[in-house]
Amino acid sequence: MLDASVSPARPRYLSYVGSSGLAAGTVGDALAATYDVNLAGHAAGAAILEDQASRWTAEFVGHPHARGGFTSGGQISNLTAILAARERSMPGARVAGVLGQGGAIYCSSEAHHSIVRAADVAGLGTGSVRRLPIDAQRRMVPEALERALEDDLAAGITPVAVVATGGTTLTGAVDPIADLATVCEARGVWLHVDGAYGLPAAATTTGAPLFAGIDRVDSATLDAHKWLGVPKSCSVLLVQDETVLEAAFGHEESYLLHREGMVNPVDRTLEYSRPVRSLKLWLVFRVHGAGALRSWIQRGIDNVLLLEALIGEDPAFEALHRPMLSTLCFRHRPAGVADLDAHNLRLAHAMQADGRVHVAPATIDERVCLRVCFVNFRTTADDVRMTLDVARELGHRVD
Repeated sequence: MLDASVSPARPRYLSYVGSSGLAAGTVGDALAATYDVNLAGHAAGAAILEDQASRWTAEFVGHPHARGGFTSGGQISNLTAILAARERSMPGARVAGVLGQGGAIYCSSEAHHSIVRAADVAGLGTGSVRRLPIDAQRRMVPEALERALEDDLAAGITPVAVVATGGTTLTGAVDPIADLATVCEARGVWLHVDGAYGLPAAATTTGAPLFAGIDRVDSATLDAHKWLGVPKSCSVLLVQDETVLEAAFGHEESYLLHREGMVNPVDRTLEYSRPVRSLKLWLVFRVHGAGALRSWIQRGIDNVLLLEALIGEDPAFEALHRPMLSTLCFRHRPAGVADLDAHNLRLAHAMQADGRVHVAPATIDERVCLRVCFVNFRTTADDVRMTLDVARELGHRVD
């Protein structure tokens, strides 16, 4: 059954943002399960290992890490950051709640839905999320953020956090972090970067300029089970000031005492029962090194540029945006097809059923398209060429 399942670790799985199932990560999972350490209370060596893996991750992407933690995924990492931002902007909200207090979260119109869910769980309500306009490169517009902040402040609404996306799921767009940091710094507003997919690209020569300003943000997240290749689940939260996590989550309980005034790991995170997820990423850094990871990430960027070039040479295909990271939305537009939306939806499903290449259907600017994302180090230039060959072959059959 597993062999017949859809596995993101396969080199021609290009749907969504997959993984690559590094063997070192699999060993890490096995070891973590064997020892079954719980990073809630004092965990001795495991806590030291987690802190080291977190610091290595911060150094890799250029974030001035103080402390963070590992979670199950981008949803929990983003929620954790927003709960910390809520406590800083609305002191005491974790005790008194936010009833009667207006708070708002700001993100681009193409930010991940996990931000909306986080606002819901944080008690701010989904209506508190301000979906702001994007520019021609599909990035949040800083001037629109300024206007939204000023409007809310004038209305007595507290800005809780601005969420910049470091690689949108749809197109891989990276919001202008440095410009957004300037806006937030002028008003004392928390700036969080949801880099679940794209933040590792900050370690590459090509991607680093896109993440200028990452050293100025209050918090950032990335999913190591995406572009860093480890098996699910392994998400990293990085914060500049560790005391904000303690303000949001710290507590005293008779069943979990503090050793000599030391903070327990659970005082900085939402989760109680928390395995040593960091072990697999720690092993990947130790076994392969940062240099190998950088080259693998760059390979994903090179793959999408190759696909864009191949599409530009074939009038039967159309790229719907310029790639910033390793994601591209494109569509097949053969002569004589009246309904290109229906055609491309059928083509995406046909490619999935065919099984040689797995792509996802998506919509961009109300146009149905094929969407691919290259994050697997095993994916080669030949796989990229096969992707277009299969789309061309099946595209002539589906109508």
